[in-house]
Amino acid sequence: MENVEIPEYFICPISLQIMKDPVTIVTGITYDRDSIERWLTNSNAICPVTKLHVSRDSNLTANHTLRRLIQLWCVSNGFNVVDQVLTPTKPPLSKCYILNLVLDLSVPRTENIKTLEKLEMLAKENNERNKTYMVEVGVHEALVNFLIQCYMKCDTNGLEKALSTLSLIWDYFSSCHENNKVENRKDILIDSITWALGLDRDMQNHAMIKSHAMSLLRSIIGKANSSTLDRLKPQLFEKIIRVLRESSSNTTIIAQKGVDNALHIILNTSHSGKNRNIMIQSRVIFELIELELNFSSNKKTKELIFEILFNLCSCADGRAQFLSHAAGIAMITKRILKVSPIVDEKAIMILCLITKYSATSGVLQEMLKVKSVSKICTMIQANCASHVKDKAREILRNHFDVWKNSPCVEVATLTRYG
Repeated sequence: MENVEIPEYFICPISLQIMKDPVTIVTGITYDRDSIERWLTNSNAICPVTKLHVSRDSNLTANHTLRRLIQLWCVSNGFNVVDQVLTPTKPPLSKCYILNLVLDLSVPRTENIKTLEKLEMLAKENNERNKTYMVEVGVHEALVNFLIQCYMKCDTNGLEKALSTLSLIWDYFSSCHENNKVENRKDILIDSITWALGLDRDMQNHAMIKSHAMSLLRSIIGKANSSTLDRLKPQLFEKIIRVLRESSSNTTIIAQKGVDNALHIILNTSHSGKNRNIMIQSRVIFELIELELNFSSNKKTKELIFEILFNLCSCADGRAQFLSHAAGIAMITKRILKVSPIVDEKAIMILCLITKYSATSGVLQEMLKVKSVSKICTMIQANCASHVKDKAREILRNHFDVWKNSPCVEVATLTRYG
């Protein structure tokens, strides 16, 4: 099989692989459809072979004859790519087609659901040219307007599809284009998403609406400037924290991805003092501890939780709320050396903040009781980063007099590292 020579004209000049969907461009050169679409989309408005200018909107003509030749050759020579070559050729997508969908969406009527379904299908194809056309004809702007209208009218028809489609194309739109119309409506767009997150749990598609809304919100917050972040309202954080509360108590079917999106939003907004205060007033630290204790989470989720807890424990109110949870210190202690280096680092930093600024006699005794002190000693001897070990030594050194006579800690260990 390895000695079979592949005909040169079966090979795509860009990918250097056998073409699965050969198309010919205006210069007369044939390429694999996916390769040339990606090439033209990435600001390369020239033919790779002839170096002649090619419009990004130029038609790609399916080369059915070559496709059949490749198909027959693959069958004759036993190449596994034959199944992919047999896939029917995709009809070329025109910008006019997407523009007509946008125009249809701008007119309120029952057919809007079908229009939204078509737009969602295009976004899900993960095709660069599709997304480029969608942004260029203003799909994002039309969907933003649609979402805002849903919010203003309290109408959920088409809401799930609109949220899904916008979440799929938002990152592409925001990285390639600046749109003042969308930027100027970002506050009311976030209000619309807040409304969607607070919809009645008994309604149809409740979980999917929340999941798509959280995904879209994460994309918006991830690229938002400090001014936008400072204007976020308490109601938004209340809705996000409610999602975490429902997840920790198993009263919702929102997926792991939805929880991770919620945590990313909290993490990306927790650097602002104003937002930190709002979160703490909404008891987010309590809910994060409950989530970690009761929700079956993966390593990445645990890392997000610990990063957020560290940010929030940097202020006095945050530490007070953390200590108000009966299992807070025990949970932190239990995760040390069990999850990942990131969790170890954030855990020791949280304990360092607590023992430095909130070290009451009760707190220090609790650390003995739940074996935090023993775990800190173990970290010093384990294969941890040097700065993590330094923080562990600092904790032991600062409270050596309190812990040195405890039966659960060897005096020799404390003497060595105190």
